[in-house]
Amino acid sequence: MGHKKDKQKEKKDKKHSDKDDPVMESPRVEAKYEDSSGEKLPNRIYEEELIRLQIELVKLQEWIKYRGLRVVVLFEGRDAAGKGGAIKRIAECLNPRVCRIVALGVPTEREKTQWYFQRYVSHLPAAGELVLFDRSWYNRAGVERVMGFCTEEEYWDFLRSCPNFESMLIRSGIILIKYWFSVSDKEQERRFIQRINDPTRRWKISPMDVESRSKWVEYSKAKDEMFSYTDTKQSPWFVVEADDKRRARLNCISHLLSQIPYLEVPRETIFLPPLTKDKSYVRPPMSEQTFVPDRYQS
Repeated sequence: MGHKKDKQKEKKDKKHSDKDDPVMESPRVEAKYEDSSGEKLPNRIYEEELIRLQIELVKLQEWIKYRGLRVVVLFEGRDAAGKGGAIKRIAECLNPRVCRIVALGVPTEREKTQWYFQRYVSHLPAAGELVLFDRSWYNRAGVERVMGFCTEEEYWDFLRSCPNFESMLIRSGIILIKYWFSVSDKEQERRFIQRINDPTRRWKISPMDVESRSKWVEYSKAKDEMFSYTDTKQSPWFVVEADDKRRARLNCISHLLSQIPYLEVPRETIFLPPLTKDKSYVRPPMSEQTFVPDRYQS
């Protein structure tokens, strides 16, 4: 079954250094509010912190673009753990030309014949890009393993190959950060029921999600096995407690900001020039244009 690498678990966060700029330090983005009561984070506090962190994300984005960094962030976890919500909050204020979300579907028949990592490699970032993977190559160690979509040989080959693959990415200069969103069985059930009863969220739950409920222990074992091989010192997993979605999002964003040293990139002052008018221009009659009906006029 392959030899499991012995490794020392480190609780401290690992930070990626920038050898070209040794004096550079990232701003400390620490939580202003801490609540250990176990209650849901109040919406007012959540919104205030989210806006503050999103401003820092914009600064990080500009730094990534300015320095030509290549950043990959993986989001893994059980169904309804909150991965998509965290990704959405990270990306919603960023430039889609800099920050890309990759959420691949079922592999095609052609892709099934390729080297397993091949279809993910094509989505890796170029210089000045940040790529957020909503699930990733770890599908093989999770859903494919539990649901029987891969062979034993393919599964164990993945566990042996993955640390080497990620090491190769890191050696090439890619900053790789991996998050596992952890959710309890009771909270997952609550979210599933919410999705079933909400027409706007029903698309989020699939027959595969429903079946995963009966395989809770199998998924737990698969996750533990995956961590034992791929939670390495060079490429660790960072676990996000996700029963409270608001806290999970803030904790994840705050941690992400702490992993990449950055500075605020100076920007030129923008002056809006006055509107130039041309008296010779005559707008075509509005009757010649087709307008969307105004159904909500006051």
